[in-house]
Amino acid sequence: MYFSPVGFGPLVRLKSCMPELPDVTVYCERLTALFAGQALEGFRVASPFVLRTFDPPATEFVGKRFTRATRLGKRICLEFEGDLTCVIHLMIAGRLRMKERASALPRKLGLLSFDFPLASIQLTEAGSKKRASVYLFRSQNEASVLDRGGLEPLEVSLEAFITVLSSENRTIKRALADPRLISGIGNAFSDEILFWAELSPVRLTTSMTEEEFARLYVAMRHTLGAWIRHLAREVGEGFPEKVTAFREEMAVHGRFKLACRICATPIQRIRYAENETNYCPRCQTGGKLLADRSLSRLLRKDWPRSIDELESG
Repeated sequence: MYFSPVGFGPLVRLKSCMPELPDVTVYCERLTALFAGQALEGFRVASPFVLRTFDPPATEFVGKRFTRATRLGKRICLEFEGDLTCVIHLMIAGRLRMKERASALPRKLGLLSFDFPLASIQLTEAGSKKRASVYLFRSQNEASVLDRGGLEPLEVSLEAFITVLSSENRTIKRALADPRLISGIGNAFSDEILFWAELSPVRLTTSMTEEEFARLYVAMRHTLGAWIRHLAREVGEGFPEKVTAFREEMAVHGRFKLACRICATPIQRIRYAENETNYCPRCQTGGKLLADRSLSRLLRKDWPRSIDELESG
């Protein structure tokens, strides 16, 4: 049976992880609602390393009206008049914050600020490893160079979904999180989708039946759609402030050793390099525990060795 992925119990541990499709979608919706039509009054860069391009310069965006924000995979595209486009990749610990107009950037965390007439949007990043990046382009067409080519999970047909996932012999976990195949899904939501689809994360795509693909397709669309609606209701007319991949309503992600929402079996996890997969052994693997060492051998060529590699999409 397929259950709703939102509306469950106790608060779990929180830590940073890259915002995925639901959070990025809500970021874009709120940026558009709050700032569309406003001219950019200032573009302050506190940490030059965050800018990965030099032409056009940031000063060229000043005075241009912001038109809308759109999602490109897990990236946020800020579009301005004249077709100027700014692409933000938050990576693991980057976040957008809405502050009073022209507020000072935090000394250790502040990277840059977009100053609008009524408020500023600041890009901050916690931690010592600075992974967040900003790219400036003269057109949306130029910005498309960052598109990894994955199909949009809320738009793709079932037939195209099956075709792309079965095109290579991959574990389902990695296939869902591969930006060349499916756009916007990462470590957290691949866990959630696989739980609601009742599928093992290490099942190989070429061994899946049509019924299993259909179950995965429905779970993907339902889970992502439900989380977009949930986060939008949570933010309301404001701006996203608590963006995290470990939320109290999640079914398995970040819930190691806690009881499964459905069967009460303790949630298990498997680790490889810097990455972690969470699953319910009763609901997803027929009671079988997936050993870290065995999984590492299985995923050696099919799983990234670092968070940067996993989240580069």
